Amino acid sequence: MKKVGQISLRDEMSINELVEEYKKAGVLGARSLAAASDIFEKMLLKKATIFLGLSGPLTASGLRKIITDLISSNYAHVIVTSGANVVHDMVEAFHGSHYIGSFSADDVELRGKEIGRIGNVFAKFSDFETFEKEVQKIFSSIEENKRKNLSVKELLWEIGSKIKDKNSFLRAAYKHRIPIFAPAITDSMLGLQLFFFSQKQELVLNVVKDMKDLADTVFAAKKTGAVILGGGVPKHYILGANLLRNGIDYGIQITMDREEAGSLSGAKLEEGISWGKVKAKSNLVTVIGDTTVLFPLLVASVKERMHAKK
Repeated sequence: MKKVGQISLRDEMSINELVEEYKKAGVLGARSLAAASDIFEKMLLKKATIFLGLSGPLTASGLRKIITDLISSNYAHVIVTSGANVVHDMVEAFHGSHYIGSFSADDVELRGKEIGRIGNVFAKFSDFETFEKEVQKIFSSIEENKRKNLSVKELLWEIGSKIKDKNSFLRAAYKHRIPIFAPAITDSMLGLQLFFFSQKQELVLNVVKDMKDLADTVFAAKKTGAVILGGGVPKHYILGANLLRNGIDYGIQITMDREEAGSLSGAKLEEGISWGKVKAKSNLVTVIGDTTVLFPLLVASVKERMHAKK
């Protein structure tokens, strides 16, 4: 049996050196994060097509620039996201902001001040009013013929093409031709604005059209990997698509949910093997913890390793 080692901290230690020290640890979260760094590195070295799954309000929580950097650096090749992350990216792109708040805030008081709460993050209603005006302008700018049969990927590229903020992941995805899929896009403020627009002008969002693009990407890939933050619809969309090629080859999941409730967000990636969404001989790890803490460490570690190999 291998003994548990003690993590050693040194002056001027790099992030990757710290993550490497985590390999000495026991079966708790530190070693899982180190394993995730190894698997992410392997995805890149093996030139796997990497699907990045974004659940929850990650852009509002401060991860927006990291997501954008992964797209620009060719560390993520397909994005599958909740509608919320798209909306909050756009709010920032239209000069809005998200603010440090508190879980214990008085929500009645916030309502009176026209402030919405996302956990311990605050957002001003006025910023969403700007979002509504700007997104309606973008919808109107899309060619009428295109609007008759628009996939979600095409819609998000159209939006990205109009954004000037260099920190926007929508802009980066358009610029680098990285597909973004948001299968539950109507479950967001953007979905509500699509509904409002469609009451006056023709706009048909064809989510089945996205499936063709997604299937083509899966079939063209020699290997596929998934980096899934949270779970929910983005996780299932990624794994479900990879059913077409008998499953992903590599998988990383960071979640705070538990498998005992039977939710997809808490299910270990290994569960997907039984469905053919994950290969039996795949490299997998589930890291239990806060994505906003762990994901920046993971990305910093992997980028340091890849830079060292250049």
